[in-house]
Amino acid sequence: MKYKKYIAVHNSKEFIIEEDNPGIGFYLYVNENGVCVRDYLQNTLTIAKECALRDFSVPLNKWKEI
Repeated sequence: MKYKKYIAVHNSKEFIIEEDNPGIGFYLYVNENGVCVRDYLQNTLTIAKECALRDFSVPLNKWKEI
């Protein structure tokens, strides 16, 4: 099974969302200077993107699948 992964760069930070096993959710990682400084587990991709928008002002249109 191939899991999806998304990236956005905003305000000198790199944000990555990685899909986990079904039933687990999506991890949102916040990286500064190549180091993960925060991570969040959310139930859906949409919620993970909304978390990044709410907490770090990452626009929804910045996300790219990698």
